[in-house]
Amino acid sequence: MPTTEAQITEWIASQKQPMIDLLRDVVNIDSGSYDKPGVDAVGARFEQHFAAHGIEAWREPHDVFGDAVHALVAKPGSNEKPILLMGHRDTVFPKGEVAHRPFTIEGTRAHGPGVADMKAGLVINAFVAAGFHKFGSAPCPIKVLITADEEIGSPSSRPVIEREGRAARAVYNSEPGRPSGNITTGRKGGVFMRFEIAGKAAHSGNNFGDGISAIGELAHKIVQIHALTDMAKGITLNVGLIAGGQSVNTTAPHAEGQIDMRYINPADRATTMAAIENIIATSTVPGTTAKLHINGEFLPLVQSESSEIMFDAYRAAAKNAGLPKLDGEFAGGCADSGFTASVITPTLCGLGPVGGNVHTALEWLDLESIVPRATALALAILRTDVK
Repeated sequence: MPTTEAQITEWIASQKQPMIDLLRDVVNIDSGSYDKPGVDAVGARFEQHFAAHGIEAWREPHDVFGDAVHALVAKPGSNEKPILLMGHRDTVFPKGEVAHRPFTIEGTRAHGPGVADMKAGLVINAFVAAGFHKFGSAPCPIKVLITADEEIGSPSSRPVIEREGRAARAVYNSEPGRPSGNITTGRKGGVFMRFEIAGKAAHSGNNFGDGISAIGELAHKIVQIHALTDMAKGITLNVGLIAGGQSVNTTAPHAEGQIDMRYINPADRATTMAAIENIIATSTVPGTTAKLHINGEFLPLVQSESSEIMFDAYRAAAKNAGLPKLDGEFAGGCADSGFTASVITPTLCGLGPVGGNVHTALEWLDLESIVPRATALALAILRTDVK
């Protein structure tokens, strides 16, 4: 009789075309983070997949953003903590993007909105779960979580992710594999903020002296915020969006900017935020006032001793799956994996099929990586040795 590993790997190898078919279906649904109907339509397609494979699935509803989709491959009689397979189905692209550039295949690469980030990762999670259900060979319960708003900081999903992370023994997040073929073992944290400045309008010719320029104050604050960047520590500040003013011949009564802050060491968050808050509270242009708002936040993915053990097991599994040169990489981008790592659950990220140019019209996915990455994930689950 074939071993469990042989059964799973042989079945996954036979599922390449069904995996591509599911990927085509979900890529061809617009699912920008704020498009709840579209995001929920992608969720419904995955629910169809789970139902077809006899896997229990359910939704956790949300009024504003897409519902969280859960699925469970149970282990009868077990009260063990599950392994959590995680990923998001929202994209950065607006409604109508699919009509302009639907799912296409050119050679060994697939293209389309969200094809790598991260609908392909969700597909391998769904098929790995189906394989374990089919053969009744899960080493412990396997939970699948498909969230809805990662691209905007997971405002609705973070509590769900942290709750499920606390309940899990290990987390595999199938964000896209690095273009190098590696997985992600560390990520920066990020805080995404907006600040508003109030000034006073005045005619810039007749009553210039009566005006208080919010744009002038904005300029000072941008320079001060950018000066907080410390490349040696991995701290970066970027005011990437600005707006303000009333007309060219009026001193600006209002202005605003949006800040992207990234950091590696959790302790640097507090010190950098304190410096930003001081900049916002201190006026250079007399008479201006400012307020700071946090729009969203990701926590850093910091490798623990347990996650290092997971990585060693995953790397060995990847070698058996035909990926002999795989290694771990640090990424400046943020992901939901930081939330599960922050609740002290061993976490690996970037386990999805290999892709690149994400968040652009040039996004691509290596179709030849689908089966090996799914196989590596399945073998790693079978060999997971964390409690």
